[in-house]
Amino acid sequence: MSFSSPWWLPGGHLQTIVPSLFPPPRVPLRRERWDTPDGDFVDVDFCGDPGAERQLVLFHGLEGGSDSHYARAIAAHAVLHGWRLAMPHFRGCSGEPNRTRRAYHSGDSAEIDWMLRRLGGPLCAMGVSLGGNVLLKWLGERGDGARVLVRRAAAVSAPLDFGAAGDALDRGLNRILYVRHFLSTMKPKALAKLGVFPGSYDGKKVSAARTFREFDNLVTAPLHGFRDTDHYWQSVACGPYLERIRVPTLVLNARNDPFLPERDLLSAARKAAPCVVLEFPRTGGHAGFLAAPFPGNRDWLPGHLFDFLDL
Repeated sequence: MSFSSPWWLPGGHLQTIVPSLFPPPRVPLRRERWDTPDGDFVDVDFCGDPGAERQLVLFHGLEGGSDSHYARAIAAHAVLHGWRLAMPHFRGCSGEPNRTRRAYHSGDSAEIDWMLRRLGGPLCAMGVSLGGNVLLKWLGERGDGARVLVRRAAAVSAPLDFGAAGDALDRGLNRILYVRHFLSTMKPKALAKLGVFPGSYDGKKVSAARTFREFDNLVTAPLHGFRDTDHYWQSVACGPYLERIRVPTLVLNARNDPFLPERDLLSAARKAAPCVVLEFPRTGGHAGFLAAPFPGNRDWLPGHLFDFLDL
């Protein structure tokens, strides 16, 4: 099924922002708290029939969760079509600070490996943006072994070249529209964590950070064992893992995604495995893909994803 944005919604920025302004209605959710092996916790929201044969897990994007516009749309579709959906929140993203010094990061495949094993399988897995990056990295790392837990997978707007995405976001209008928005929640969380774990990083420098590069260099990299931003961005990029994936996987990215320049998208995907289906429509923005004439109608994206997963 091909995709094209409506004529009245031109450009990658509008196609990214407008869908987030008109999220679908919420569906009833059931929350479980899972204690992690290292003494922390993650909150997992469930919807749909607990006894359903078709099971799906959705990994959200940066600072997202089960209330993100794409998560609401996917949850509504899952409930309507008889799926059971699990939506784990990365540490600190469910509305309550996590317990340990560490938080979450874009390449934490060990964390989703634990989540997938806890859920059991084989099931279907989906990730959006950061969640898509982590899922694709995990699929590539596990290779044939991933089939025990995941039957089919899909990633939406994953930053296949993470360094290129970080640099693109830190420049020009992207920095104003997106980086400032993300840092508005990331910096308070980091400063609150500093109150519990003094000396982890320089709070004044965190407060002054204006780019992802600065924030990741001060907080994300040292908290999670990376030398610096460049080491972090290079280590977590999922693009190099695409050729090692052995589970049927859909990779959906718009060529006009403001988060990742088209040339870097195409370059990062050039060695994908035969089981990886690459779909790069000209329009759609970042995790937008609004096709209907009314902003609140978000049927295309979940419908397309579930059509792939339901084969």
